[in-house]
Amino acid sequence: MNIHKGYLPGCIGRVVEMHAAYYAHTVGFGMAFEAKVAAELAAFCLHIDSTRDGLWLARDDDGIQGSVVIDGTHHEEAGAHLRWFITSDASRGQGVGAQLLEAAMAFCRARGYRKVYLWTFDELHAARHLYEKHGFVLARTQRGAQWGKEVNEQLFTLGGP
Repeated sequence: MNIHKGYLPGCIGRVVEMHAAYYAHTVGFGMAFEAKVAAELAAFCLHIDSTRDGLWLARDDDGIQGSVVIDGTHHEEAGAHLRWFITSDASRGQGVGAQLLEAAMAFCRARGYRKVYLWTFDELHAARHLYEKHGFVLARTQRGAQWGKEVNEQLFTLGGP
């Protein structure tokens, strides 16, 4: 598996597809979730600044198998935002997620980001294990429906106050 930094043609659609398929199957998210991922990822890609933001894609001979993003737009006030972290069904459990997360965290360390945060929800145990292994701690839990279905949302943070 190769970790590629930056945009590749088709990556927006592939990252959206992986999110939509996985979360529909896992927790029943639907069109609202897919549209949210598509709109926000596309907007991010249109305004990416390589001095503060990062996009990493795991790929092999079959194409893109995973992604992670660091959105550093508000790193000074709120922290860098880890987003769109996913691996394909075919690559899940093979260490691809750990490789992607390490690339993102190395970028944050190199940029001197004091705080990194992400939003997730309580049904994603394997992802939580990876976050905690990289030093993230659960900072807050709340009921919410930002993904189109009510879940127990979780805010994980690394560093900062």
